[in-house]
Amino acid sequence: MILNCGEALIDMVAGKTSDDQAAFVPHSGGAVMNTAVALGRLGVPSGFFAGLSSDFFGAQLKAHLEASHVSYDLCPISDAATTLAFVQLVNGQAKYTFFDENTALRGLSTNDIPTLPDDIDALFFGGISLAYGSCAEAYEAMLLSATDTHVTMIDPNIRPSFVRDEASFRARIERMVSASDIVKLSDEDLEWIAGAGDIATNARALLAKGPKLVLITQGSEGATAYHADYDVFVPTIPVDLSNSDTIGAGDTFNAGVLASLHEAGLMNKEAIANLSKQDAENAVSYGMKAASITVSRKGANPPWKHEL
Repeated sequence: MILNCGEALIDMVAGKTSDDQAAFVPHSGGAVMNTAVALGRLGVPSGFFAGLSSDFFGAQLKAHLEASHVSYDLCPISDAATTLAFVQLVNGQAKYTFFDENTALRGLSTNDIPTLPDDIDALFFGGISLAYGSCAEAYEAMLLSATDTHVTMIDPNIRPSFVRDEASFRARIERMVSASDIVKLSDEDLEWIAGAGDIATNARALLAKGPKLVLITQGSEGATAYHADYDVFVPTIPVDLSNSDTIGAGDTFNAGVLASLHEAGLMNKEAIANLSKQDAENAVSYGMKAASITVSRKGANPPWKHEL
């Protein structure tokens, strides 16, 4: 099983009522939950770990996880509110405003870290859950404690406006990146972490800090996998965004990469360290294919395995 550790929230997506009034429609979302759901739909044993609410939005999130065959047995449930993210689309790109104070997500602490069941092979971390607060501290502690025995992957999915203490956040991300087997960053994330410069140079500098595989996505251009022995580029599959959006694209890409490695029997630390160029290309290609389906429709709606 792959345990996905990070936020679940409600995306309030801008829309219209039947009489053309402005409205917001609640969609189940959150970067890490999107990855968990995508993995479940791709036929990979998938679990989710985060603080969930007992409110009606929490019930919506739990139903969404169940429908995609994702276990949330390890999640602490509280009566704190569910995080809300109001989403407006500008040329198909999502812009967010978060309501996250005193929520079930932020209330997670190191006291909630579970003993990992024996069937967990890998852990995935990322998203706004790493930005600040006790939940960020809990996820860091969880990754660091698991890194010697489990495959670990991180996608910080950095939102600079969400960061409270930049120095602390940068230090946390650097520690987590260094301890992870697989790191995925957008080109914008990479620039925020490493500064302006050549993408390949900056990616290889990150690789030298400890990860075995660094994945850099470049929007409509494609994605590159960097390994100690090679790099391999995979172009994006063209998609018409005129009636869709990019919500959940990167999250689905992450799931596709992990699903490919799982299906190939490579979900162990030695296999990731010695990953062949062909296996890396296969993983990135599968991630791209899965993401192309997500961006072909509205919202974070990852594909089922039969759609690929």
